[in-house]
Amino acid sequence: MSSTVSRTQEERRVLAGTLVGTTIEWYDFFIFAQLTATLLTPLFLAPLGESNPGIAQILSFAMIGISFFFRPLGAVVAGHLGDRYGRKRILVLTLILMGIATAAIGLLPTYASIGVAAPILLVLLRVIQGFSAGGEWGGAALMAVEHAPNHRRGYFGAYPQIGVPIGMILATGLLYILRVAMSPEDFIAWGWRIPFLLSIALIFVGYMIRRAVEESPVFKQLSQRKAAEHTPLRELMTGHTKQVLQAALIFISNNAAGYLVIAFFISYTTKVLEMPVAPILLATTIGSVGWLIFTLVGGWLSDKIGRRATFVIGYALVFVWMIPMFLMIDTGNIVLYTIAIFVLTVGLGLSYGPQSAMYAEMFPAQIRYSGISIGYALGAILGGAFAATVAQILLETTGASVSIAVYIMVLTVISVAAVLWVGETRGRNLHLEEVEGEQADSRVAH
Repeated sequence: MSSTVSRTQEERRVLAGTLVGTTIEWYDFFIFAQLTATLLTPLFLAPLGESNPGIAQILSFAMIGISFFFRPLGAVVAGHLGDRYGRKRILVLTLILMGIATAAIGLLPTYASIGVAAPILLVLLRVIQGFSAGGEWGGAALMAVEHAPNHRRGYFGAYPQIGVPIGMILATGLLYILRVAMSPEDFIAWGWRIPFLLSIALIFVGYMIRRAVEESPVFKQLSQRKAAEHTPLRELMTGHTKQVLQAALIFISNNAAGYLVIAFFISYTTKVLEMPVAPILLATTIGSVGWLIFTLVGGWLSDKIGRRATFVIGYALVFVWMIPMFLMIDTGNIVLYTIAIFVLTVGLGLSYGPQSAMYAEMFPAQIRYSGISIGYALGAILGGAFAATVAQILLETTGASVSIAVYIMVLTVISVAAVLWVGETRGRNLHLEEVEGEQADSRVAH
């Protein structure tokens, strides 16, 4: 009885540790993305913003995307170290690194104070954020999935996933409160720095929770058998490049559609449709609640009907909703906008919840951190990194928002094809025996 209680308590600590870390990481990331859409252009790209607002907005969205190019580097470094020295240690380091970069953005002088050095320093801090984010997700996903009972991996793996919508809720909710509570002049002068500086307190809380979590049982097994004394990155690149490509392609549609919600829609509705900022932020917060709920549902459902079926259902919803969603948004009606975003999050959640479990089941134990981290990071580059930039370019060149819908629909077809290429993974052995038994990689649960 006592061992069962102890296991349950540890499982709760693991879920809390993976959730709080990813929540803080993505809060940091989303604060920048949303302020880029509404404010950072005039503060850091002042001359261009005055002479050519459209190009300035494209470059601002590119600043969101540029950090994605450093996610693979973070994934390579953190994955290599995490496969050799443990998931827990690297998770703590990535959390601290992200917090330092975010707080530094809150202290950064603007273009009016230091000229061109301002955007250069901003890009450097974005690079650090991207490096950190590249190493964060893989470790959090593995800590959750490798601690999970076999029949609940999808549900446990959904916890680091819901850090995304919860981080979004915190970011948009805080920005909404500040926008309502402060005058526009005060918010532009100094209020925008508050969300970045609050990251310091959140990092401290996350650190205290994460340091109390036990190391992954799979890594303990690897360490006991000295299996960690190898070169996981070399083994990954020579023997598992197909799985890395599959992981990347599975993610591109979800990530691209998600970054429309995170960044592009806020800019589009306020600057093109001329809707007020505060209600849009509130609508985005409501949509994030839907994203949270259906991500958990997606993880739970994948334990019942399989990872593949859950992904396909989620992506089918994203595909069929794209054009109706843009038609609703283009009405400029805040109620229809809120409904449009909320319905999109149903598909986003169902195609995001099973990801941690499916990715973990795709790679053998001794290279798993490297494999899922690099696959995730590459998928983010191909998907969300420049989704807002591509959307803005399509809007500028075609003048029709439906062109953006078609862009996401094409990515969705690619992601579904990748899911079908992988096949069902539910039930595969995650422990070291999977590495030693060469047939385990192809084992499928029925």
